Amino acid sequence: MLYMLDTNICIYLIKRRSDELVNRMRVFRTGEIGVSVVTVAELQYGVSKSQNKERNQAALEAFLLPLDIADFSFSITVMYGDIRAQMERQGQPIGPLDTMIAAHALSLDVPLVTNNTREFGRVRGLRVEDWTR
Repeated sequence: MLYMLDTNICIYLIKRRSDELVNRMRVFRTGEIGVSVVTVAELQYGVSKSQNKERNQAALEAFLLPLDIADFSFSITVMYGDIRAQMERQGQPIGPLDTMIAAHALSLDVPLVTNNTREFGRVRGLRVEDWTR
């Protein structure tokens, strides 16, 4: 995996909200772009609460097919705890699921592609890129 996609970028791609983003994705091969299993869980939650579950489930599965889905390991939980505690001490906490995704990208030493650079940019050592601009 060369890049990890945040949940908001996945939604942009599934709904084709950004032509620039879709075009940028076309240069990568299968396995070079991935997502955290935490992101998959967030996307699945969106499907579960949607009006058209069958259509959205099919769209999600088709979207995930070429992506590397990274499992969450024990070592990432340690990193998560450290990041969350540090952010809280600084008075700048981010959401627990976003913290998990940040820890996952850091553990794999890959940039996180997100349009939420304001929040993720506060995580020390995390490289963030916004491909929607």
